[in-house]
Amino acid sequence: MAEVTRLGSTAGLLIDASRDASLVVVGRRVRRSPFGARIGAVAHAVMHHAVAPVAVVAHD
Repeated sequence: MAEVTRLGSTAGLLIDASRDASLVVVGRRVRRSPFGARIGAVAHAVMHHAVAPVAVVAHD
């Protein structure tokens, strides 16, 4: 595995990478809200546009 640095939209880069992936995993901060769990813009975009399945994992 190699580390790569790229410039651009985080969501766009993850969506592009999903074309070669078996699974895309994105993190979600645990936010206390009276309206329930919320996800950020990147996780939302990846969930709706990625080619591969997406797992959204909450972390502290």
